[in-house]
Amino acid sequence: MTFLSSVEGIVWGVPMLVLLLGVGIYLQAGLKLMPIRKLGLGFKLMWQGRDRKRAPGEKKTEEEEGEISPFNALMTALSATIGTGNIAGVATAIFLGGPGAVFWMWITALVGMATKFAEAVLAVRYRETDSTGYHVGGPMFYIKNGLGKKWLWLGGAFAFFGAVAAFGIGNTVQSNSVAEGLSESLGMPHWLTGLILMVLAGAVILGGIKRIAKVAGKLVPIMGIAYVLAGILVLILNADQIGEAFGMIFYHAFNPIAAAGGFAGAGVAMAIQFGVARGIFSNEAGLGSAPIAHAAAQTKNPIRQGLIAMLGTFIDTVIVCSITALVILTSVEWSGGETGARLTAVSFDLALPGVGEYVVTFALAVFAFTTILGWSFYGEKCFQFLFGTRSITLYRVLFILAIPLGAMANLNLVWVLASVFNAMMAIPNLIALALLSPVVFKLARDYFDGKEILPGEELDHDKS
Repeated sequence: MTFLSSVEGIVWGVPMLVLLLGVGIYLQAGLKLMPIRKLGLGFKLMWQGRDRKRAPGEKKTEEEEGEISPFNALMTALSATIGTGNIAGVATAIFLGGPGAVFWMWITALVGMATKFAEAVLAVRYRETDSTGYHVGGPMFYIKNGLGKKWLWLGGAFAFFGAVAAFGIGNTVQSNSVAEGLSESLGMPHWLTGLILMVLAGAVILGGIKRIAKVAGKLVPIMGIAYVLAGILVLILNADQIGEAFGMIFYHAFNPIAAAGGFAGAGVAMAIQFGVARGIFSNEAGLGSAPIAHAAAQTKNPIRQGLIAMLGTFIDTVIVCSITALVILTSVEWSGGETGARLTAVSFDLALPGVGEYVVTFALAVFAFTTILGWSFYGEKCFQFLFGTRSITLYRVLFILAIPLGAMANLNLVWVLASVFNAMMAIPNLIALALLSPVVFKLARDYFDGKEILPGEELDHDKS
């Protein structure tokens, strides 16, 4: 365990955070801040990309080739990102890095929008159709089809790390978090929580991407909006503390904060490190997970899907994480020594006595459940890349059976392993994003200049 913790410290150390931010800044600069400038267009396209009811016998157009609507592709990606990171991760960032960590989470999100945009553009551009007629894509495919066969080993490495990581961060860690929360608030035994989660998740996962996307398309917006509204209610009640909370965030992003109560204090380096690390843990920009969902979108236009995909980072971190952070910082308990989901629950409950804790517990349960659904698809596609379409059923069954095990296990080892494999996913993906950035820049430039490059049309980079 000590060895693995040391490995985790290395792979998530300063070099990795610099690499993640560096690639994101490079992409944002190469796109001339387009992801930020076109944020409004992204929301417009998201709204237009909802499911459309067809007349009896009406077939999909060429533009709609894919399995799920662009909106549901975003919701599937969000289902995997909006989870424990938005509730427990934000609280941990503040506990370890101080209020200034929130500022660096925001910076990570603004940079990560370009990363997420590029990931989705490449996912749609280089996706394939498997033997069952479904569209498949993601880092392993844009490495294979964009960089050529000499880089195939790198795509295989991503797929291996992704298939394994899904069992950790996307499965057992989530079921354990739900079991802990329900045990503390309702006294529900861990085994019962695990069994219920296994049955509910199994019913969805066995239906494949269409059923996962359909459930995510309903649950994610409802629960996300409900959580944000509950947070806004708390902020209205704590309105006199909001100005001070923002003041602490901006001041301590560049100035150390002294110890107080149960809070150990934090320097600027700690604010940056934990803000960036928890921001990436929450929105997953650069990990390469979200493009696997966006590759199944009903679109032939990579840029349009990229504009929708980048909203995932904005919604996850700038909106949902900010609500959690402000609720915590307007609470008198944020420096009392509590951390993780417990700190968030206590902060909500102080403003909404007898109700706040249950709001957080229920939100955590739903967010974790949808994360399990989203990551099941990510892991499945990685496994399929390695072992073929026939392996999908085996992976689904193993993934479902792991849910109750996670609910009942001591997850210290699993947390560390999941963290390590997440970092190992990011490395091949970031290499590919850097090498394929000319394709992203070219496609974006042509799209906004009115020249659309269609699937199958070669770029200069494709010939190299």
